[in-house]
Amino acid sequence: MNNSEYQQIPGSSNALTFGILSIVLTLFCCGPFGAIFSFIGLSNAKNAKRYFEANPGNYRGYENINTGRILSYIGLALSLIYLIFCILYFGFIIALFTTADFQ
Repeated sequence: MNNSEYQQIPGSSNALTFGILSIVLTLFCCGPFGAIFSFIGLSNAKNAKRYFEANPGNYRGYENINTGRILSYIGLALSLIYLIFCILYFGFIIALFTTADFQ
């Protein structure tokens, strides 16, 4: 079978796109959006892998699935780190104001 006869795996480019968006949105916007796009990317990667495993001879682009999954996991980890940082930051501010002696 010629390389031009292979089809792109449905959802593989979406998994890659959502993986990239999860990292970008976590770093430049805020953590929850990155986590949401991370879960969407992981879901798309899972569905695309299912398509590929059902008929591996007809599809190309399996590397997009793996890359999208890895980027989604990185985006999820970054958003969890961001969440922990925000909890510590705002907890410190709340503790500072509740223990301060205002007169």
